[in-house]
Order: sequence, then structure tokens, then C-alpha cells
Amino acid sequence: MSLGLIALLDDVVGLAKVAAASLDDVGAQAAKAGAKAAGVVIDDAAVTPRYVVGFAASRELPIVGKIALGSLKNKLIYLLPAALLLSFVAPWAITPLLMIGGAYLCYEGSEKVFEALFPHGAHQHEAAVGQAAQSSQGLEDEKVSSAIKTDFILSAEIMAITLGTVSEASSWVQALVLAVVGIGITALVYGGVALIVKADDAGLALATNDRPVSSLLRRDAGGAPTGADEAMAPLTRGFGRGIVRAMPFLLRLLGVVGTAAMIWVGGGIIIHGLEEYGFTGLGHAIHDVAAATAHAVPALGGTAEWLVTAAASGLFGLVLGAMLIPLLHYGAVPLVRMLRGDRRKAERHSA
Repeated sequence: MSLGLIALLDDVVGLAKVAAASLDDVGAQAAKAGAKAAGVVIDDAAVTPRYVVGFAASRELPIVGKIALGSLKNKLIYLLPAALLLSFVAPWAITPLLMIGGAYLCYEGSEKVFEALFPHGAHQHEAAVGQAAQSSQGLEDEKVSSAIKTDFILSAEIMAITLGTVSEASSWVQALVLAVVGIGITALVYGGVALIVKADDAGLALATNDRPVSSLLRRDAGGAPTGADEAMAPLTRGFGRGIVRAMPFLLRLLGVVGTAAMIWVGGGIIIHGLEEYGFTGLGHAIHDVAAATAHAVPALGGTAEWLVTAAASGLFGLVLGAMLIPLLHYGAVPLVRMLRGDRRKAERHSA
């Protein structure tokens, strides 16, 4: 019995070692997939704060919480099973879906550039596409619903990128990596968004607080400022005013970085997808130019190569997105309107 028990324990230890190695592999794969999805993550974090603009400060965090919960449902309830089913039934479809998602990112990013350069024309385009449509519920529900729909598309791209990264792994490793990436990215994005949207409130509180040390120590707020308060108050007030003044610039910077990331990531996805289908000319040309730049500037090395690759992918994505804007405006939108008209006619006839 004792020998059997020892053998059993030895088997358990062996299985534990295998499980630990597998979990390490899951962590490494999740980190790799998360890095590849960084561009989409940045855009998600840059887009979300606009959905809480105009609401009372007390409603900002609840709104972010609702959007985060919707994002988690998108990833774990809808997209994760769909991704696993796709990997099992039609793995050949992963690359085309990635390319469709990449084209969408190029379109969205290019549309933002178009809006920045030609705001009046962008407003007309947005109205034509129907992005300003409102639901019958309250404004908060409308904003949350709109944010979750946008998140679904970005989450689908994140999960597709993740699945493409672990396409050769076993099904359970794919499921774990998808879950880890989905939960981790949701926490990262919406935790960051919560900090961003409340930063101005924190800055305002610091800028108007004459008793920072007493407040930190939770002492009676009605007393006179202590010596420590008087010494620290100028610093905390100045820091608070700096936060308040910096937030508009930070939000604009996030918007610019998010737009650039969308275009760069989308263009890169399309280029890599074309290479998988045998159209390697563009990818090889970008690689050759990037390698030559890295060789010409050895002090920067890999950084220079990455910058050239990202810039070239972004330029390609910008051109592709610019081509998709009129295609959607004059092709897809009239088609959708026609289909909606036919459906409404059918509904009236059936009534």
C-alpha cells in the first residue's frame, strides 16, 4: 500500500509539473497575444472616455462599470465560444476575418483623420451612415449601448488576433489564453478609463484642499490647517491644477494615439494576411526598407526597424481606409437603406 501511495503521489507531482508548464505556456501565449492586440487596446482606451462626457461626476464610474461588464460579456459569453468553434470547424476563416477586422480598423481610423481635416464633411458622412441614431431609452442607456456595440467590434478583433496567435495550440490552451486575454485586457482598458475620467475630479479636489495632510490622515475637517497642511498645500494645489489643465491635452493625445494605432494595426493585419495568400511583394518591400534603415542607423537598430514598419503599415492602412470611406458612403449605405425599405414594406403588408 505504501509503495502504491508513493507511486500515486509521484504521478500527481508529475501531473502538477505538466500543468504548471502548461500554465506558464498559457501565460506566455497570453502576453504575446496581448502585445499583438496593443493597437486595438489603445484605441479602445482612447475611445471609451467620450461616452461619459456630459454626465454628472457621480454617474461616470457607474457608466464605465456598465460598459466594462458589457465588454466582458462580449468577450467571454459571445466571442470566446465563437472563436473556439471557428478554430475547430473552419480554421481557414481566421485570416479572412482578421483581414475584415483590419479593414474596419483602417476605415475607422481614416474616418477620424477625415473628421479632423474636414469636420463639416465628416459630419455629413456620419449622418448618412447613421451613427447618430438614438434609441428610445434614456441618454445614459443609449451611450452605454453604443459603447458596448463599438466594444464588440474591437473585442472581436482582439479575440481574432489572439486566436491567430495560438492557432497551433490545443483547444483548452486556446480557451484559457482567450479567457486570460479577454479578462486582462478588459481590466486594463476600463481600469485605465476609470482613472482617466476621474483624474480631473481628483485634480479639482487637490486644487481646492487647504488641509491635504489632515484629509489624508482623516482628521477633523473643521479645524485650522496644521503646519504640515500649510507646508504641503501649495504643492498639492499646484499639482491638482496641473492635472485639471493637463486632462484635455491628455484626452486629445489619447485620441491621436488611438487613431494612429488603429490605422497601423489594421494596415499591418491586411499586409500579413496578403502574405499568407501569396501576395508577398508589399510585405517584403516594407521589410527591406525597415532593415536598411536599421542598418543605416545602428544606434537605434530594432527601434528604427519597428518605426519604419509601423509607419509603412500605417500609410497603407490610411490609403485603404480612405478608399473605403466613399465605398461605404455610396455603396453599402444605399444598399442597407434599400434592404430596410424592403423589410418595412414587407412588415406593412403582413400587418
